Amino acid sequence: MSLVDPISDMLTRIRNAYAVGKESVCFEDSKLKMAVLELLVANGYVDSYTKEERTVCAKLKYVDGKPAIEKVDRISKPGRRIYAKKDEVPTILSGRGIVIISTSKGMMTGDDAKLQQLGGELICKVY
Repeated sequence: MSLVDPISDMLTRIRNAYAVGKESVCFEDSKLKMAVLELLVANGYVDSYTKEERTVCAKLKYVDGKPAIEKVDRISKPGRRIYAKKDEVPTILSGRGIVIISTSKGMMTGDDAKLQQLGGELICKVY
């Protein structure tokens, strides 16, 4: 199965798994997906993950029975890339959400990019 946008596929799988109350969700492994997933774990949106050969399974996080991720949206898409300069990196819900950005120094949250004075491609926003 060839995917045009593997990040959108991963985010959709996570969104759908939360919608039906699943405990975990699995998807194919890639460096890009792992970088996004590690940021989701580090910021408390996903509990943890395990990696087996070419598959990654993420254990979803629930707070008081509600999903930790209320909404996740892809910003930049293969057909339309969205970039932000260092002073144009958006703040999501007054700092209650995160934006994941791909910079010259790797994937990071928008707040980290602002601290390091970096711009880049806006991957997704999560809250």
